[in-house]
Amino acid sequence: IYLWICSPFYCLHLYCHGRGRLPLSLLCSAKLLLGFFLASFGFVEFFYILLERNQEIHRHLVFLLSPIVRSLTVVLAVCIIQWERVRGCRSSVVLFLYWLLGVICSLVPLRAKIQLAVEQGFSPDIVHYLAFFAYFALQLAQLFLSCFADQAPPGKVALKNACPVQDASFLSKLLFWWFRGLVVKGYRTPLQAEDLWSLREEDTSDKIISDLEEEWMAERTKLQQQETYLSSSVALGSRLPDQAQLLRKLQKEQSSGFCLLRTLARNFGPCFLSGTLCLIVHDAFMFAIPQVLSLLLGFMREEDAPLWKGYFYASLMFLLSCLQSLFNHQYMYSCFTVGMRVKTAVMGLVYRKSLVINSAARRTCTVGEIVNLVSADTQKLMDFVVYFNAVWLAPIEIALCLFFLWQHLGPSALAGIATVILIFPLNGFIAKKRSKLQEIQMKFMDGRIKLMNEILNGIKILKFYAWEKAYLEKVLGYREKELWALRKSQILYSISIASFNSSTFLIAFAMFGVYVLIDDKNVLDAQKIFVSMALINILKTPLSQLPFAMSTTMQAVVSLKRLGKFLCQEEIKPDNVSRDPYKQDEDSVVVENGTFSWSKDGPLCLKRISVRVPCGGLVAVVGHVGSGKSSLLSAMLGETERRSGNVSIKGSVAYVPQQAWIQNATLQDNILFGREKKKTWYQRVLEACALLPDLEILPAGDATEIGEKGLNLSGGQKQRVSLARAVYRKADIYLLDDPLSAVDAHVGQHIFDKVIGPKGVLRDKTRVLVTHGTSFLPQADLILVLVDGEITESGSYQELLNRNGAFADFIRTFASSERKETLFVALYFSSSLVLYLRGDTNSVAMQSLEADIEQEQIPEDLGKLTEVDKARIGRVKLEMYIEYFRTIGLALIVPILFLYAFQQAASLAYNYWLSMWADEPVINGTQLNTDMKLGVYGALGFAQGMAIFGTTVAISIGGIIASRQLHLDLLKNVLHSPMSFFESTPSGNLLNRFAKEIDAIDCMIPDGLKMMLSYFFKLMEVCIIVLLATPFAAAIIFPLALLYAFVQSFYVATSCQLRRLESVSRSPIYTHFNETVQGASVIRAFSEQSRFILQANRRVDVNQTSYFPRFVATRWLAVNLEFLGNGVVLAAAILSVMGKETLSPGIVGLAVSHSLQVTAILSWIVRSWTDVENNIVSVERVKEYEETPKEAAWTSEGNSLPPTWPQVGTIEFQDYGLQYRKGLEFALKGISLHIQRREKIGIVGRTGAGKSSLALGIFRILEAAKGKIYIDGFDIAQLGLHDLRSRITIIPQDPVLFSGSLRMNLDPFDAYSDEEVWGALELSHLRNFVSGLPEKLNYECSEGGENLSLGQRQLVCLARALLRKTKILVLDEATAAVDLETDTLIQSTIRSQFEDCTVLTIAHRLNTIMDYTKVIVMDKGHIAEMDTPANLIAQRGQFYRMCREAGLA
Repeated sequence: IYLWICSPFYCLHLYCHGRGRLPLSLLCSAKLLLGFFLASFGFVEFFYILLERNQEIHRHLVFLLSPIVRSLTVVLAVCIIQWERVRGCRSSVVLFLYWLLGVICSLVPLRAKIQLAVEQGFSPDIVHYLAFFAYFALQLAQLFLSCFADQAPPGKVALKNACPVQDASFLSKLLFWWFRGLVVKGYRTPLQAEDLWSLREEDTSDKIISDLEEEWMAERTKLQQQETYLSSSVALGSRLPDQAQLLRKLQKEQSSGFCLLRTLARNFGPCFLSGTLCLIVHDAFMFAIPQVLSLLLGFMREEDAPLWKGYFYASLMFLLSCLQSLFNHQYMYSCFTVGMRVKTAVMGLVYRKSLVINSAARRTCTVGEIVNLVSADTQKLMDFVVYFNAVWLAPIEIALCLFFLWQHLGPSALAGIATVILIFPLNGFIAKKRSKLQEIQMKFMDGRIKLMNEILNGIKILKFYAWEKAYLEKVLGYREKELWALRKSQILYSISIASFNSSTFLIAFAMFGVYVLIDDKNVLDAQKIFVSMALINILKTPLSQLPFAMSTTMQAVVSLKRLGKFLCQEEIKPDNVSRDPYKQDEDSVVVENGTFSWSKDGPLCLKRISVRVPCGGLVAVVGHVGSGKSSLLSAMLGETERRSGNVSIKGSVAYVPQQAWIQNATLQDNILFGREKKKTWYQRVLEACALLPDLEILPAGDATEIGEKGLNLSGGQKQRVSLARAVYRKADIYLLDDPLSAVDAHVGQHIFDKVIGPKGVLRDKTRVLVTHGTSFLPQADLILVLVDGEITESGSYQELLNRNGAFADFIRTFASSERKETLFVALYFSSSLVLYLRGDTNSVAMQSLEADIEQEQIPEDLGKLTEVDKARIGRVKLEMYIEYFRTIGLALIVPILFLYAFQQAASLAYNYWLSMWADEPVINGTQLNTDMKLGVYGALGFAQGMAIFGTTVAISIGGIIASRQLHLDLLKNVLHSPMSFFESTPSGNLLNRFAKEIDAIDCMIPDGLKMMLSYFFKLMEVCIIVLLATPFAAAIIFPLALLYAFVQSFYVATSCQLRRLESVSRSPIYTHFNETVQGASVIRAFSEQSRFILQANRRVDVNQTSYFPRFVATRWLAVNLEFLGNGVVLAAAILSVMGKETLSPGIVGLAVSHSLQVTAILSWIVRSWTDVENNIVSVERVKEYEETPKEAAWTSEGNSLPPTWPQVGTIEFQDYGLQYRKGLEFALKGISLHIQRREKIGIVGRTGAGKSSLALGIFRILEAAKGKIYIDGFDIAQLGLHDLRSRITIIPQDPVLFSGSLRMNLDPFDAYSDEEVWGALELSHLRNFVSGLPEKLNYECSEGGENLSLGQRQLVCLARALLRKTKILVLDEATAAVDLETDTLIQSTIRSQFEDCTVLTIAHRLNTIMDYTKVIVMDKGHIAEMDTPANLIAQRGQFYRMCREAGLA
């Protein structure tokens, strides 16, 4: 009947979902052959009956019909096998179930036949017997064959290391046998990334996101239309009151969240629903088990029931338990698959969004917050997928439980309902409070991660200024607030857990109490008590899941809102700029009457701009700091909001930003930027951008890896790499934002001539150059003068001079040497280049030399800089656990273990008490002393509840103590690390430690420990009870325990390694996100979005490759273990049936109802154990940085430094040598030098000559490799780092600001008064700007100080130095980013304010150091020349040649 009903639907399904014809394999042939034999048996039997029994046929027509029907059904089965082969189905569920049913139905006649044969012998009807046994054997063979899958169709391209689930049979998928290979491999040798399977096509980013993106776009457009409709309707009724505006904002966030949910549901709904179906089937089996238990206990009471009934019930319980396990894990598997796809989808959407978000929106969400969306919020959505079904299924399960309880106990079941109703509001209230606390905690965590991100980005400044302590305190401030919220939340959670874990007892106590007290005739026997207990145990699951599911849903709603809000942020409008193909004879860039601002409603940054840039022209843009020069380029790129007017660009664009954006990749990759390498052109670009000499210095030439944000390059090198990237592009239009500010004067001149100028590589291209250098202006075709966002003058150099306007005055002041300079332009080619290439090779030789370098094999790790996040190997070492528990302390651990033992002892006692009560004899229809029994039962239960609350609170507090200590150690270890550590460790790795790993230590480990310990003690209790009832069970329980340990050890080795691989592959995703968000404008300008999206997809896929086997491993283990656990149920039941004579129903009920919990307990133990083991990896990863090298101590104890040191300011170098890393060449070689008090020293030289290394040496950012430095007679190597760094000052090359108030950026320790701060601002020419700000000193700087221009940031750094006013000041190319006028002002400030200080200036603009006492010329780490500027010019050495190029000699 089953097959005839199913086959039409099944055949239709196969017809609709064909996968191509399968070849006729051995397996398929065997199935067809066996089917043919089975069918022929029936026909043979038919004819046999016709011939042998023809006289009985009319009486028993059924005998004749039965074999015909059987044979026809087998023929149908054979037809289905063939149809499956044609349609490409490799494993059949329908036929497997058909053969299974066939075998089960044949079991009854088989038993009868065997019994008959035993009693009468085979002789009477031997043919019939043999026929039946042969038929049965063939059926078994068919069942066996249907467990395997057919081979794949030919011509299908096999993936390298494809996932075996595609080739697995139905049964193998059901039991996760296909996973076995990886587990065995992981047990033998620790798994590596290359051992993992490649993702199935439906799980890859490309497939998921391509489908999702279109739908999300449509949803967003709908949302925006609603928005515009709303705002237009509001506009009619004037401005809304504040509350209504707030409500609208909240509504918008909510609706964007629901839109996202809708889009996800459309894509992943079908897979999720198939899982839900499995869950419903699982529930049906779950409720059948107590009914069978009731029958078994009824059988135990009956004196004369046949034994087979008992065995049948025992076997049925085992079967139902097994089916329940199978369906449960199919559900979990489909949930995790959907969760994984949701994660991929959300990551993809967020990444794509971060590439198109406009600058106003970008300012509201920092890099840290975007990374948090990808890490924390996607995790919340994955949890939501797994637990969402509990929200609607749990109430139905609870209702069913109470219905069955009513059947057993009558109206007393209402007492149970009342208890449930009391427990719920309490937990609802707690969940609500915890959700609020969690939002607070997330807010502080966001703040802490954001601050950490800034600390890591500006670590060099913190070290120069000795500000680590101040920022350490700030991070710890956030951390304390975060832990405060966590502690409150955990205590509430403990109340919640205690009420839930005692819920079984409370419900039973209420029901039994009411039942006994209502009527004396109400007797509690074994059947009533233990079936009720089994039902209450079932009730416990939905009760415990519901609040968890609700809180997960709440968190997911918050996360959906956050994601929706981010994904609906304003985007850069493609119509800000109209882009057309390149045309030779038309203007390349046209801006007509344009007005621009950075945000929709923000203040205007550019007003009334009209510019026409002719094709192939060179336009220079000049103006003071903050006049809107960079904004003009941004407007041309379409990065700003166009309020009016229009911008059109014809041709492709290349852009060089003011602050170079460098990727964490090799130098060559940075320049090629996704294009293929054309060798001759690449060489020309390197030469033009003056990068060839740098390649010699770098350890592996252009294969050297550059650290994040270009950490191991100097400012000038970064800028030149950024320029080379643009030049290599061969674009039509070049937008250059002050690319020459960070390079030395002569290199600047070289680059201008070779790249930008009329004879440069780009001479035929359209160039817009923002510059502060006046020497380049005569060669520009058009000059635009910007003042406060408006173009005040424009024209050629000569025209502007003739007008005698502001520009002409400016030029006359600053370019007195201009006339000389023009003379030297012609001379320049002869002298400069030869000198520039160090006077020993010319450019041709240089090229051939470069080619030689390429042919030599560069060793692999020579150019490596960043440490890849490596996965440790093998199980987590015991030391990690010891370390973690040591941090908690023995004082807490002993009480925790004691309380656990106590709570389980109480539980055991009250359960045993119940079984004794059940066996109490009934006298005159009543039981004696019911009040006393109820009292003892209640007392034991309440004792257990108190113990549970105690343990959970103790573990939570222990966890917080440990996580506070571990975070503090991590923070101190990171801040005490030397600069080289930050250069070689990507910030993604460090942020991953501070975000994800610390989060795991905060929440996951304590929660895992709570679960693991409580279930472990519970398991002990169950085993004791089963052994008490049936001591023979020991013979089964102990082997099962060994088997369990064996399976577990297989699993933990694999799972732990998978978790590590997953952790490690997560860091590159964050690093890539970080990098992309910071370089979004460059990526957009070069139109490289699609390549970066591909890279992001690849990184997410690599991460998912290790995530997928990780959750399958858990399912594999759980299925195997639950079968073992069901073995305990079978053992307890069958042994009880065997010992029917000696055992009382009370004890049997106790043993069997407890053994039913074993499967759940086992799976929870493993789950929580693995969770703990997996999360202890976080402790391991946080502790990793303990072994890394550290800087010297911040303060030294015994030194006798006078408080006013250095009073004089003399510096002495004695044979001083310095190297960046062991094994590299010395950056400074044997420097000996004596600097007197109040001397002003200028340090000049080519990039990489060792200028900045001198500064690094004085501040001990790098420790001396040999020799010593004395300041005022003290050897600085003997001082504490903070003692040294806080007493001398540097104005660094990259001005770094931190988010926070302007005041905090100037004075983080609050050591100076407001008057002093204003004084410093006055001297650094910032007073007017700051007093014009609405919040004055409390003005909030955004992340990295992005809301100030580069020049203004440089001035803030000057103000810092003026505040500190130490005897020694180092200026590291400090005025590179300001215009000449401001530069002159700064120089005069430095001369007047630091007159009695020793000043060392590393200079690019030689005119700033012409009046210094001495100039040092550095070359290849040596001092080449040193004397007064006048003497050096007279000696006509290197310095003279430099001055001549700059037009000063």
